[in-house]
Amino acid sequence: MTTGIALEVDEKRYPAEGGHGAVIALRGLHARIAPNEFCVLFGPSGCGKSTLLNIIAGIDRSFLGQVDFDGQHVPRIGYVFQAPRLLPWRTVRENLELVLRRGADPGIVETLLNEVGLAEAAGFYPSRLSGGMARRAALARAFAIDPDLLLLDEPFVSLDAAAAVRLRALLLRLVTTRPATVLFVTHDAVEAVTLADRILLLTPSPGRVLAEMPIPIPREQRRDQDIISVLAAKLACLGQKLID
Repeated sequence: MTTGIALEVDEKRYPAEGGHGAVIALRGLHARIAPNEFCVLFGPSGCGKSTLLNIIAGIDRSFLGQVDFDGQHVPRIGYVFQAPRLLPWRTVRENLELVLRRGADPGIVETLLNEVGLAEAAGFYPSRLSGGMARRAALARAFAIDPDLLLLDEPFVSLDAAAAVRLRALLLRLVTTRPATVLFVTHDAVEAVTLADRILLLTPSPGRVLAEMPIPIPREQRRDQDIISVLAAKLACLGQKLID
């Protein structure tokens, strides 16, 4: 079951450290994410996007405010970071098996490996994987827990353009067949409009939601590069106004 999220982050402050003053990463950030929505967080570097994901995931509890999951207990959360973070001493298959819930069908691992095109690499250790393969393994691991909520922090940032296009398409296929509420962080306008149902634009630090941009075309119709280019240019323009 997917879950909606109500975010009320009054303030997130990093204390003074190493001769540097305190940093207010987020202030007055209020947002609502609907169940099964693919929501992109878009904004300049340092505006608190990754911090917000960590707050939602429960990794960072040192903030003023509240995160509510539609009255449920904390949902199952899949998290994909900028680096794949695969355990180097475990094979690809073992990295997925490690996160399976008790009682889960172990066959889900083979199914996911097939879906992401890694069936033949299941016995490889991460050191043998290309960057794109490692990202696919990280996606498969996140889906292996059957997440209600999927958090992705610039997961395709260091890939070449062609590999990033393939992985965006893969992610959309996985979300279509395995529904989840998605929060995806990026500073790439093309990536944002290709993936999102709705984009939240964050201000420079301290971050807050200043504007939102719904994407009015269905996910399956977002292969039209002319439409994508127009929407990306609009988003980039809005983002530049936030910085200015």
